[in-house]
Amino acid sequence: MSMKLIVDSGSDLPKDLLEKYDIDLASLIVHLNGEDYHDRESIDSQAVYEAMRQGSAPKTAQASPDTFYKLFKQYTDQSHPIIYLAFSSELSGTYQSAMIAKQQIEDQNQDAEIYVIDTRAASMGHGLIAYYTAQAIADGQAVQDVLDTAHYYVNHMVHVFTVDDLEYLQRGGRVSKAQAFVGGMLKIKPLLHVEDGKLVPLEKIRGSKKVIGRMVNLMKERGQHFEHQTIAITHGDDEQRAQQLANQIREQYNPKDIIIHPIGSAIGAHAGPGTIALFFLDDAPKN
Repeated sequence: MSMKLIVDSGSDLPKDLLEKYDIDLASLIVHLNGEDYHDRESIDSQAVYEAMRQGSAPKTAQASPDTFYKLFKQYTDQSHPIIYLAFSSELSGTYQSAMIAKQQIEDQNQDAEIYVIDTRAASMGHGLIAYYTAQAIADGQAVQDVLDTAHYYVNHMVHVFTVDDLEYLQRGGRVSKAQAFVGGMLKIKPLLHVEDGKLVPLEKIRGSKKVIGRMVNLMKERGQHFEHQTIAITHGDDEQRAQQLANQIREQYNPKDIIIHPIGSAIGAHAGPGTIALFFLDDAPKN
């Protein structure tokens, strides 16, 4: 039977790609002003950013085991193998929720095929892994070959991102209050990346104008074979700077394609408006 690919809203995968490859989406939860919302279903990132600008401090919660149980079971009942690509387990408990649901279903049905993969990625780093995996499924690859493809991209995905205001990361516990205060006073823009699924500081850049150029240069230091790659850029309500970054990347590296997409509510609630994130591979795409 045909394989079913599932991601969660931490992937920030564009709607057109979800529809093109028939990918199901599990929504993370956003707590805002006393209400609970499902990311990309009952709230969008624009509403979250506007609330943050007004002083609100949204929180997020993982998708529940019950969400995954219902999602998985509809396909295992039809004998479809399932591949779920999860938001980094270091940043969300959603992966663990999926593992609980997987065990519940396998206890009931020993023939169920459910493969849960921790992408150790976020936003379109996660999304690009799903994009390449979906292409492998569409090409008719066997289950093990598709799994090998997914793991290849998990191991070769690079994240580089910056935030506009350190206060938002401070609210989420990513930097200290003192660091956020000093950074704001000195107009320091942090560059961060993801290492083993965790957010890790990379560099500090003084002045927002220099950040985009440094992100472009980091591509040369950390990646290669861009002419064969689809690059992804996500942004927190700042499409203008995302386009500036994309234009410089096109001029310098001539990639196969660039996907630009807004950051979703679940990640945006922590990163805040003005975030710019860049995703690419450190090697050529898998043949």
